[in-house]
Amino acid sequence: MAVSSPPALRYGLPAIVLHWLLALAIIGMFIMGWYMVDLPFSPQRLKLYNWHKWAGMTVLALTLVRLLWRFTHRPPALPAAMAAAMPRWQHWAHHATHGLMYLLCLVVPLVGWAYSSAAGLQIVYFGVLPLPDFVPASPALADAIKPWHAVAAYALGALVLLHLAAVFKHQWLDRDGLLARMLPGRG
Repeated sequence: MAVSSPPALRYGLPAIVLHWLLALAIIGMFIMGWYMVDLPFSPQRLKLYNWHKWAGMTVLALTLVRLLWRFTHRPPALPAAMAAAMPRWQHWAHHATHGLMYLLCLVVPLVGWAYSSAAGLQIVYFGVLPLPDFVPASPALADAIKPWHAVAAYALGALVLLHLAAVFKHQWLDRDGLLARMLPGRG
């Protein structure tokens, strides 16, 4: 008879590293995007737009790696006592928020790439690797796509805030130790 190992209580190191890299990148992207759109045309604005595009492509790549990891490595289940204490709507909100954040981590950079391509501004990753245009150049298409990048980014930002609110609730109101599952070097 085979002895099975107990289920993991924490995320593995690759999942933790990908989580925190994406968290920092998304927060940085949001701040940079918010700041750069109001700058007057200048070399500084052009530089920030390029960095924003490079960071967006990095977020896209990290998200794909994270999803591949997630599909091949089952995340740890919530501790039984914690799962039992959560109302059904919180379980639903937990899964829906995570699913939508994954989706938007793909959609936001893809829409940004499409906008850049439609505007006739090819993305040259880190100034070295030219990426293919995602859509044909078209000023009308660029005008149609542009607001969707902002809408998707703000939706992702709202979900990140909801996620952070849940973290704070679990950490400081419930005091159930849920955050420790995603911290490196603990447990």
